[in-house]
Amino acid sequence: MSIPPAFSDIAKPSNDLINRDFYHTAAANLEVKSKAPNGVNFNVKGKSAHEGSTSGSIEGKYVDIPSGLTLTQTWTTSNMLSSKFELDNNIAKGLKAEVATDFVPTSQKFGAKLNLYFKQPSFNARAFFDVMKGPTANIDAVLGRDGFLVGVEAGYDVQKAAVTKYSAAVGYSVPQYSAAITATSNLSVYSASYYHKVNSEVEAGAKATWDSKGSKNVGLEVASKYRLDPTSFAKAKVNDRGIASLAYNVLLRSGVTVGVGVSLDTQKLNESAHKVGTHFEFSG
Repeated sequence: MSIPPAFSDIAKPSNDLINRDFYHTAAANLEVKSKAPNGVNFNVKGKSAHEGSTSGSIEGKYVDIPSGLTLTQTWTTSNMLSSKFELDNNIAKGLKAEVATDFVPTSQKFGAKLNLYFKQPSFNARAFFDVMKGPTANIDAVLGRDGFLVGVEAGYDVQKAAVTKYSAAVGYSVPQYSAAITATSNLSVYSASYYHKVNSEVEAGAKATWDSKGSKNVGLEVASKYRLDPTSFAKAKVNDRGIASLAYNVLLRSGVTVGVGVSLDTQKLNESAHKVGTHFEFSG
């Protein structure tokens, strides 16, 4: 029996199709990946927003395979230093323990979290503890069998001795297609999603969302992906508000990927409500 996805990934196929690789969300994105001779992986990211300042980060990651230890450190342009220590399959089989810390030198603010991930056939559970705030705990679990998935999530504030949130989800997933229904925000926001891999070249999906405490209308998004050839693909999506998005991604050569995206407000074609973005990725 296979390991089911985490609670947040029950609707991952449709969410990835609808949200990933649409480059209009920022004016420009740059990502550079490299690996040092000693095995340390570096990842440098930069983003220029449509409005606001440019942001970036540099990340170093080292994996010691024999011990199962992974060390990741990140420094951002907002002057935040993040460190993460992971132990995978070291304490117990299927268990990964993670300690994550954040430190801002200018304000002397410090944060610490303990995260636990436990995976077994037909079972996937996670627990996230924020040591400095509350402390608080967020726990979720998913049971899976023959493609069927059932998951629950809950948040708890130790200081207040109160449940802060709860969610639930059901789904069905096989390699060719998947469907999921989620109820989040204390069972007040409902989403239904569907993903279908039509063939090796075409993917299609849709998602409907209804906020029972907000708008009476149902939000709808429809997306598709078409692989033009082994090195490039195009994506398109449209939502109920008339926002249409297009994206194109191409591998120019080994280690060099370029993406271009555009978002059009079809109800305001004569206004400056449209967005264009680019993405450049280099790896070596």
